[in-house]
Amino acid sequence: MIALFIPCLVDQFYPEIGESVADILEKLGLEIDYPEAQTCCGLPFFNMGQWEAAERPARHFLDVFEGFEAIVTPSSSCAAMVKHYYPRLFEKDGAALERALAIGARTHELTQYLVNVLKRDDLGAKFEGSVACHRSCHLRELDAADEADRLIRNVEGARFIDLPRADVCCGFGGAFSIKFPVLSGAMGDGKCETFDDCGADCVVTTDAGCMLQINGALHRRGSRRRVRHLAELLAGRIQPGDER
Repeated sequence: MIALFIPCLVDQFYPEIGESVADILEKLGLEIDYPEAQTCCGLPFFNMGQWEAAERPARHFLDVFEGFEAIVTPSSSCAAMVKHYYPRLFEKDGAALERALAIGARTHELTQYLVNVLKRDDLGAKFEGSVACHRSCHLRELDAADEADRLIRNVEGARFIDLPRADVCCGFGGAFSIKFPVLSGAMGDGKCETFDDCGADCVVTTDAGCMLQINGALHRRGSRRRVRHLAELLAGRIQPGDER
């Protein structure tokens, strides 16, 4: 049984991403479950240095997802929290650390799960137009090299465009965008300029945090363009013109 871990931003702002992930996995014949008791993984608290506050949702995460053979999430940042930050959070608690390491090994960011675990980089998706991909910072932390690009290149009709400075931070960074709004906004504007320069019909990313940041910057600039999640493209939920 595969568990869907749907992050807070997806739940509150972009539920269509979660629906797209479910569509993709079900199309592949997998049995999936959405544990309704799931909550935030604790990343916002961890990022702000409030490790004691982060422990409560982290322990809850371990309880909710412990019985599943795999946990799949459309968020590189939340996947990094579970896989890399939980061991730091529980390093002085042997029992919790053991559980965290075991669950972290079974937690996968969506593109890595599709390409590296299921060995599927062609999902039968179609899109007539050019597609570029903004790579979220946490993809590097997960050692994700080109999984997202491979999936896009195998979308029928899509022409992959290598986005300039694709892995440069958009400026979201969770609490960073709240503490340093001017710097964060400038970084978001810079990312928008790369989209205009590349000329892609559609720009996708793998993290809802990046979407929230970049789409806000696009809105302030008066642009009708919107960044979408790669899962939506792979699930066939984006058609030419939808992203503008």
